Amino acid sequence: MSRFDHLFAQLSAKKQGAFVPFVTLCDPDFDRSFDIICTLVDNGADALELGFPFSDPLLDGPVIQAANNRALQAGCSTAESFRLVEKVRSKYPQIPIGLLLCANLIYAQTLDVFYQRCAQAGVDAVLVADIPLLAAQPYIQAARKHGIQPVFICPPNADEKTVQGVAAHSEGYTYLVSRAGVTSAEDQTHAANLDSLIEQLKTHGSPPILQGFGIAAPAQVRAALQLGAAGAISGSATVSIIERHLHDHAQCLSALADFVKAMKAATR
Repeated sequence: MSRFDHLFAQLSAKKQGAFVPFVTLCDPDFDRSFDIICTLVDNGADALELGFPFSDPLLDGPVIQAANNRALQAGCSTAESFRLVEKVRSKYPQIPIGLLLCANLIYAQTLDVFYQRCAQAGVDAVLVADIPLLAAQPYIQAARKHGIQPVFICPPNADEKTVQGVAAHSEGYTYLVSRAGVTSAEDQTHAANLDSLIEQLKTHGSPPILQGFGIAAPAQVRAALQLGAAGAISGSATVSIIERHLHDHAQCLSALADFVKAMKAATR
């Protein structure tokens, strides 16, 4: 049983949902990023979704774009990102770790080398943001070869064929996007058909569904669970806390701790 599978089994037994924060690795630098990730885990994060810094992120709005830029300006490379993941895995052997990144970062390493490196670092799952299902087979094969669970996005405009494909090929969890557009904590509107998509995904045997995009407050976590999702992912809201406290690291960690505690409390 994978770490994600084990997590969702445990949460189901407790009648809880999952709260999963997203941060960009090495934002604002390697050491502070490690402190930030530790704070997330120590204050109740059920799993981690971590981004590799990239100059041209496709799904990300201004907040996460700025995080990418900070990490790149701090000299963070793919190698440094993996080194940070290894450090997190060493401290937290059981926390599920998913990566969210663009295909160019994988392609530059070659698929086999990248997924092998994921396995060595202790990564559990990888979501490639810009690879559609029709082009995903080489990534799925490379991931499974090295024991990494491939994750796919179900967009709010997904037709039946897309829903079926996402459900069939995702492992660990399924990423349900709340609305069209890019990531943003400010835009908290959600598509009207999310309950229908969740029902369809479950009908097709999807792994547990995590809802993301615009999840910035405990009420939205509760709403995602009421729709039938297994939990919620919060990226821009988490990263905006880092951005607001760049010049006061202690205050940053304190604010993140309070945020995670509140979001996790909403899952109970």
